[in-house]
Amino acid sequence: MTAQTSPPDPRLAAFLRPLAVDGDRVDALSREFALTFTHLAAESTNQFLSTPISESILLPFTKKKRNQGRYLAIDIGGTNLRVGFIELLGDESESLPAPLTSQPNGWSQNGTSSTAKQQANANAGPWSTPSGTIQQNAAPCLRRLHERSWSIQDQLKSENAGSLFAWIGGCIASVVREGCNSFNLPRDVPLPMGVTFSFPMEQDSLSEAKLMSMGKGFTITSKLDLGSHLVKGYEKSRADRLDDVLPPITVAAIANDAVSTLVSFVYEVPARANQKAAMGIICGTGSNATLLMKRSKLHPSKRPKTVRTGALWKGTENGRSDNNNNNDDDDEVRIAVNTEWSINGTAPAMRAVGLISPWDDQLSQTVESPGFQPLEYMTAGRYLGELGRIMLVDYVTRVLGQDETVLPRKFLRRFEPHNTTFLSHYRPGMPQSLLAMLEAEFPTTDGGQVNNPPNGQLNGHANGRTHSNGGGGAAAHASPGFHWTDEIAEALYYIAKAIETRAAGIIAAAIVGLLDCADELPPSHGAVCSSQGPLELVVGYTGGCITNFQDYLVDCQKFLDDLVKRRYGGAPPIRIVLRPCHDGGIKGAGILVPASLASQGLLKA
Repeated sequence: MTAQTSPPDPRLAAFLRPLAVDGDRVDALSREFALTFTHLAAESTNQFLSTPISESILLPFTKKKRNQGRYLAIDIGGTNLRVGFIELLGDESESLPAPLTSQPNGWSQNGTSSTAKQQANANAGPWSTPSGTIQQNAAPCLRRLHERSWSIQDQLKSENAGSLFAWIGGCIASVVREGCNSFNLPRDVPLPMGVTFSFPMEQDSLSEAKLMSMGKGFTITSKLDLGSHLVKGYEKSRADRLDDVLPPITVAAIANDAVSTLVSFVYEVPARANQKAAMGIICGTGSNATLLMKRSKLHPSKRPKTVRTGALWKGTENGRSDNNNNNDDDDEVRIAVNTEWSINGTAPAMRAVGLISPWDDQLSQTVESPGFQPLEYMTAGRYLGELGRIMLVDYVTRVLGQDETVLPRKFLRRFEPHNTTFLSHYRPGMPQSLLAMLEAEFPTTDGGQVNNPPNGQLNGHANGRTHSNGGGGAAAHASPGFHWTDEIAEALYYIAKAIETRAAGIIAAAIVGLLDCADELPPSHGAVCSSQGPLELVVGYTGGCITNFQDYLVDCQKFLDDLVKRRYGGAPPIRIVLRPCHDGGIKGAGILVPASLASQGLLKA
């Protein structure tokens, strides 16, 4: 794809062949994914998880965003917690919605002034896309206020649920206190809160969720009720500060991070006749996707008992009426589905086209749950740096004949946190040469002791060799005679580029396969482009990996364009377009608060 992808050294080219991808292989993978996703939706118990959010509550069928106000929102991720207020700016020509009760917190009295829309959104500006820069025509429709972020320490992850949620409650209380002072919120009226939670959940209603197995270092048991524990944690903080009375909170809406990303994207994308917000994807530390699917495609046990209907947005689109009488209990209604596409159900499709290499299998054996998330191991930021390290160790030892023990000990450590960031920007044309960057990151003179990795080993390479430091002694360090060379430095660049190109192809194939599974793609034969041009199926993306790792975003868009051309020829009826939707977790949580309240008849749209 972009930049140099064919190494001049034939030995290196042969070494990288297991990671090679081209249009034919990516196209074959997209079709395998379509079949796999259809099967997982119908049969899997831990993938394609339903939410109680229907199309009528998710899609704004008018161009007006009427529900102005400030809404408390939290985003609980695998490494960070964010809390803040999301201010929905609405449309200045419309009056504020009138609540059905007297001035509750977070509703219309927290609406914006007429000058609010003149203030810049933290994320406003042009959308940079692989095919050019598309200006946002609409003024920013929301702002993030009093937002704070905390790192979730490992000790909190390993403690009991009470300790973790008491800490989260204290963080929420600190932001609520700021909001009360800034917005003059009444202290005796409940404050509705939206929650984004970056882990699998079981949901029968929009305001309730039971946790499934979390992973990522968390030891909380499954089936725990998320909303009640958040309220208890907050109440503990309120009780500890009797001198500073804070309003109680209620949980109005809960969603997975991928679902919230889609909600945020749908809300913020400018409305156009030939454009549809089709999917939200996350490609950062991990990878996931959400889109709308018919309930009939899901196994009966995964279909939610109740689905929120669209009291928030009313109107018509393409002749369809949404008058809140659309029978959202019907199995043909479309609901937001959290695919959890990185979990192991996707492995057979990738093996079928020969994309899982011995290096991938080696990496899989070193993680907490081997084989659990194969798509994530090959596409997401937590793993790409480690994959590059494994491959270079293998290349230096097996192809160049160096002894593993002479390599810098930092390079032999598994899952160095900075490796993915380093490889993201490791490329020709930077201020430093490749060799200088490699020497600076992994010095060959790092003598002394080394801390053991969790399993007491330093990684080897794909042939299975590992070097143990014996469980506590000094590890062998780089020989005084070892030096990085231009050849090795160049090899690492081509390794990083091969990893990125394959990842971009896999994500592009997964996007097309998922759209196909959800019946978003027209038939490949007989479909014609309309006079208004192709329908843009817009995929909102967020995550540092797809944004920063080599040419990931650009290459993914090129693969998408190629896949569409292969299916439909030179005048395709659709185009699949990647557009940014950053910070969708906390924004989506805030947006869902009035959506949930309106769907319950507690807020007039």
